[in-house]
Amino acid sequence: MNNKRQQELLHTPEGVFDHYGRDAAEYDTVMEEMLSVIHSFGYENIKTPVFEFFDVFSREIGTTPSRELYKFFDKEGNTLVLRPDFTPSVARCAAKYFMDDTNPIRFCYSGRAFVNTSNLQGKLKESYEMGAELINEGSVYADAEILASLIKSLLSTGLTRFQITLGNVDYFRGICEAAGLSKDMEAELRDVISAKNYYAAESLLLKQEVEKTYTEKFLRLTSFVRNDEDLEKEKESAPNERAKSALQRLIDVYHLLEDYGLSDYVSFDLSLLSKYHYYTGIIFKGYTYGVGDAVATGGRYDKLLGYFGKEAPAIGYMISVDTLLEALRMQKITIPVPEDPVVVTWKGDGFREALSKAEALRKAGQRVILTKEED
Repeated sequence: MNNKRQQELLHTPEGVFDHYGRDAAEYDTVMEEMLSVIHSFGYENIKTPVFEFFDVFSREIGTTPSRELYKFFDKEGNTLVLRPDFTPSVARCAAKYFMDDTNPIRFCYSGRAFVNTSNLQGKLKESYEMGAELINEGSVYADAEILASLIKSLLSTGLTRFQITLGNVDYFRGICEAAGLSKDMEAELRDVISAKNYYAAESLLLKQEVEKTYTEKFLRLTSFVRNDEDLEKEKESAPNERAKSALQRLIDVYHLLEDYGLSDYVSFDLSLLSKYHYYTGIIFKGYTYGVGDAVATGGRYDKLLGYFGKEAPAIGYMISVDTLLEALRMQKITIPVPEDPVVVTWKGDGFREALSKAEALRKAGQRVILTKEED
C-alpha cells in the first residue's frame, strides 16, 4: 500500500469523528450523570438494534426523510437502515413486548444515531443521543414528569443557563382545521413554519387565498408568549375547541412545573413544530448559549405506536450529547473526569513486588498502569 493511500486511511469520512482521552471521558461523565437522574424517576434502560427494517422509519410514520437515511440490503433482499432516531425503534419494541400492557412504561436509552445529511450542512452524520420515553400515559402529569426529568438531567451536567421552549402541535392543527386547509396544504405550511420561514408561510397563505382571519392567526404564531397569562389571552381568541384545548394543556403543564420548582426554565413558542410528523401534542426544544442547535428535543406522539399495532399515548425526549458537550465547553463549565492512572514501575526481578502493589491499589479503586522501567 502506497504512502498516499495510507494517509487517506487515517482520516474519517465527513460528519464522523474519533473520540479518545479526555474528550471520550467527558462524554462518558455527562451521559452517566444524566442517566442517573433519569433512573431516579423510575426509567429503565432499553437497547434497540442499531439498524432496523426500512419501514420502521417510513414516510408514513413521519420520521426522517428517506434521502437522509443510510440504507442497505441484507442477504434476503430486505431494505435495512441505520437508525436516524430512537423513538420509532422504542415504539416498535414497546408494541412487540408490551402489546397488552396498559400500565405506564418508562424507558431510557443512550447510543448513536445516523443521518446522511449533505456535506454542505456541516452537521454530524453520526451523533450521540440519549433520552427517555413514557408510554401508556396520556395525562398532563406525564408531560410534566418528562419535562422535569429533562430539566434536572441538564442541570446535573452543570448547565444552568438554558430554556426549554414549549409549543403544542394541536394548536397549529386546530387553526388548520378551522381554516379548512387540505392535508397537503397543512403539510406544506407546517414545513415552512417548522423551518421558521415566515415569509414563505405568508406567501403560501396568500396564494391559497386563505381567509384573512386565519391568515392572521397563522402569522401570529410567531408572536412572543412569555407566560401562562399570555396563553390565557391567546385562548380567548382561539378559533375552535381543539386550539383552545391545546393552549390549556400548555397552561396546565406550566402550573405543574411550578410545583416541581422548575418553571423558570420554561418559555413558550406557538410556532414550534418539527420535521418529525409523528408528534401530536406538546412539543419542546431546549436551547442554551454558545451553540446554534437545540440541545434537546421532544414531545407527545400518541399515534406512533399505532403503526406497530398498539394504540397507546406516549411522550419522550432526546438529548443531543454532542451539542450539549459543545455548549458546556463553550460556557467553560468543568466536566469532572477520572484522575490520571497511578503509574507503578518495576525493573530487574521486581515484577512480583510491583504487581502486588498494583493489585492492592486496583482493589482500593485506583486505576493503575504497571510498566517496566527502562534500564
